[in-house]
Amino acid sequence: MNPERPRFTVTGPSPVLVLTERLQAVLSEAFGREYASTDPAIRPSNYADLQADVAMALAKPLGYNPRVVAREIVGRLDVADVVSDIAISGRGFINLTLSDEWIAAQVQRISADLRLLVPIAEQPLRIVTEYSSPNIAKVMHVGHLRSTVVGDAIARVLDFLGHDVILVNHIGDWGTPFGKLIEYLLDHEGGPDAGADAFVSDPGAFYKAADAKDKSDEEFAGRARRRLVALQTGDEETLRYWRLLVDVSMRSYNSLYERLGVQLTDDHVKAESFYNGELALTVDALVGHNLAFVSDGALCAFPPGFKGQDGGPKAVIVRKSDGGYLYTTTDLAAIRYRIGVEHADRVVYVVGAEQTEHFELLFAIAEMAGWLPEGVVLEHAKIGLVTGPDGRKLKSRSGEAVKLSELLDQAYERANAVFDEIRHDAPIDSATRAAIVSDVAIGAVKFADLLVARDKQYTFDLGRMVSFTGKSAGSVQYAVVRMKSVLRKAGRTPETATGPIVIGTTEERALALHLLDFGTTLEQAGAAAEPHLLAGYLYELAKHYTAFHENCPVLKAPDEETRASRLALCAVTLRTLVTGLSLLGVPTPDRM
Repeated sequence: MNPERPRFTVTGPSPVLVLTERLQAVLSEAFGREYASTDPAIRPSNYADLQADVAMALAKPLGYNPRVVAREIVGRLDVADVVSDIAISGRGFINLTLSDEWIAAQVQRISADLRLLVPIAEQPLRIVTEYSSPNIAKVMHVGHLRSTVVGDAIARVLDFLGHDVILVNHIGDWGTPFGKLIEYLLDHEGGPDAGADAFVSDPGAFYKAADAKDKSDEEFAGRARRRLVALQTGDEETLRYWRLLVDVSMRSYNSLYERLGVQLTDDHVKAESFYNGELALTVDALVGHNLAFVSDGALCAFPPGFKGQDGGPKAVIVRKSDGGYLYTTTDLAAIRYRIGVEHADRVVYVVGAEQTEHFELLFAIAEMAGWLPEGVVLEHAKIGLVTGPDGRKLKSRSGEAVKLSELLDQAYERANAVFDEIRHDAPIDSATRAAIVSDVAIGAVKFADLLVARDKQYTFDLGRMVSFTGKSAGSVQYAVVRMKSVLRKAGRTPETATGPIVIGTTEERALALHLLDFGTTLEQAGAAAEPHLLAGYLYELAKHYTAFHENCPVLKAPDEETRASRLALCAVTLRTLVTGLSLLGVPTPDRM
């Protein structure tokens, strides 16, 4: 299920938006109102700034040669205030070269606006964004990195666009593992207190030991299953030990969230246990609508369109034969809560791609049950794997998933080494150095992840990620530092360097033109829940600024008018980069 893009429409200085509106007006006038909403198919061109391919699309329904259609469009098109040249090429491509004066005027407008001409959504939505969501008692590992970083960026972008965003950390704290964890705690040599100490010391090792005993000892496994039922039915002793496990794990997770610079706190936790009181009601709702039936002792739903391994309807268990519930039931209860209580218009699940079928089944059951009002969107924002150099799932030397804390430590060590390899304009004290190294390390890990489309896998390579050159956070952060330095030396701030802006070189033009697409890039990233669109835009913006910086003297500009214009370009580019990076959760140091 995809979001309804018209509800995320952003208007601004993007030439594509401006020219689309003008071209659609011409299509309506020339060929009839039924063509008023036709997409002019505007894209970058090798022969001009932009190219409209609409004449080819209309040629067949209109019964004309594409070049005839193109000439009719161009003859009626009034864009003299925006475009300096229009030409028809090939089969009917309409090539549009933007006016330098128009580009400069739009950047001037951006410069004067606190939000960089990115308006607040006219129809704000309430959007639940679920991300990170580790399982209690398991150490957060590299597999949690992408969901946490990507989900946080999606939430930030949607919030900036003016939507009511509800952050949810759907911690796994109520499932099968807890029966065996609590029983292992009680069985521990030295008693429960000693078991608690062992868990605090190394939750990961504790879980592995409990899991191994569950698999090898049938008597223990039986007790673990009964303990889970006791937990889900509210046994007080069981709950006491469960709270201990949860508290220890949450302290560990919060420490990592703080280190990563993401927004998640205890206030955003709606764990599986939060919906415990809704599980029976959810199952009763399915039964009451004749949507769940007993199969082999368990209560199951059979969503349409899905087949089991035997070719028959696929059974989705919503209550086990022993009366216990699975995380599918919890997720269904969460859907009912998010729509019925939180009144969500859109729910975005930032979860691994391996859970695709699970979410397809969930959404199908919710739709079958009539829980989705018209216009409400449920979407699985799929997350691809983080891989090692061999292209396989990233693992430690022992064959286990790499702990997230260890990965961040490695990034910090690498950033520390790289810091010593670059030249610094002035001495840097130890506290400032530590802050810069941390910003570079965390920025590198997050930006490398965010540059990749979220559903694609990527190779974790610290050598490439922690760098001040190439496609890295360091190169973008360094561009920010350069701009801050230029403005500081000129005695200006981003707010006081206002131009007027005049375009005189190809580098100035390329930089200014790229600035016009910030708003539409944010709209696209929010609508599709794809923050890599913003990350890629910011990287290209930093590249354009670097070319401008190296070819267009600012402080030593040939005259005061040029100097003022270039300072204004520095200022608006700086504000755009800082704003964009903050929406990705990437820090921007003052020095490097």
